[in-house]
Amino acid sequence: MTDARAPLDFLWFIPSSGDGAYLGSDDRARPADPAYFREIARAADRLGYSGVLIPTGVACEESFILAADLAAHTERLKFLVAVRPGTASPAYYARLASTLDRVSNGRLLLNIVVGGSAQELAGDGIFLPHDERYDHADEFFQVFNGLLERGEAHLDGKYIQAHHARLGLPPVQSPRPPLYFGGSSDAAIDFSGGIIDKYLTWGEPPAQVAEKVDAARKAAAAHGRTVSFGIRLHFIVRETDEEAWEAADRLISRLSDETIAAAQEVFAKNSDSVGQARMVALHNGRRDKLEVSPNLWAGIGLVRSGAGTALVGSPKTVAARLREYQDIGIDTVIASGYPHLEEAYTVSELLFPELGLQSPVGALRSDFGVRQVFGGGGHGGNVKLASGS
Repeated sequence: MTDARAPLDFLWFIPSSGDGAYLGSDDRARPADPAYFREIARAADRLGYSGVLIPTGVACEESFILAADLAAHTERLKFLVAVRPGTASPAYYARLASTLDRVSNGRLLLNIVVGGSAQELAGDGIFLPHDERYDHADEFFQVFNGLLERGEAHLDGKYIQAHHARLGLPPVQSPRPPLYFGGSSDAAIDFSGGIIDKYLTWGEPPAQVAEKVDAARKAAAAHGRTVSFGIRLHFIVRETDEEAWEAADRLISRLSDETIAAAQEVFAKNSDSVGQARMVALHNGRRDKLEVSPNLWAGIGLVRSGAGTALVGSPKTVAARLREYQDIGIDTVIASGYPHLEEAYTVSELLFPELGLQSPVGALRSDFGVRQVFGGGGHGGNVKLASGS
């Protein structure tokens, strides 16, 4: 039977604060290296991922600048970069966005990041309480969107004053690059309804995701708008379920209880994010009950802030779990895996065929119509099979 669902839009991740093979360990760790990020971006571009998320934060490379570099080394890949209200004026962000969209020939996606770490926000000079940050962001995007869509904006707001602001050069995408946003609080969802194009959630169990999707859909409808939905997940896909779970165990095999406790203390102390609290509640710092929903594993969240869950299993198993999210309304996946270069290949080669996703890798002919199998890379080439084999 043919699956009537449209194929998922599948993005990958650029680990701009560094990468590694083991969580909580410096064994086989890879430092933040722009040359390595280019390798990942080029791989994602040729493997069929539609875009990449570039994270934001004090530990990460600046997303607009890194995206501009990666755009010069790729052909099709789109770049989901962060707009952080309060760290710069909406007029300045509008110029950044328009220029990046122009130099990448329309490959920019915008990720609204309002908060997360109160400590980091204080370092950026932002001291507004949690809910009030969304009131500020609403005024910010009145100006930002006006500039990108019409080239002009004017606002005398409580937080933002922009008097007859102008943008000289429009973005390639019309009316502007799409706005993505993730937030789990009531204030965040209310804000999303009047502003965004795609609502993002971290990888919670399907029933919890369904509640957030329903709330975001209602918030958009209250503004006479519609919104689409995406999910941020890690993936541990192997040829069999058993191999996948072994890989999950291996990923945290060098993660000590002391490191887990230290990470959880930082999350509790520095973050006022409702989404972060929901991630922590899935495991509560315990490593003995990490499968929080069928094939949804919370081990990554023991030490990683933000998205902390992975889908674990064979291609058929993981595809089935993704279809459960699709049935809720999810049409976009922002994926990652450790290490990100190798796992970009693994996910593409194993999972994409199950999802009906096509990779541009095979665009060049590799033979003259006679089926061949890999022969080990020797000077004699591949092994030609007799017809009917």
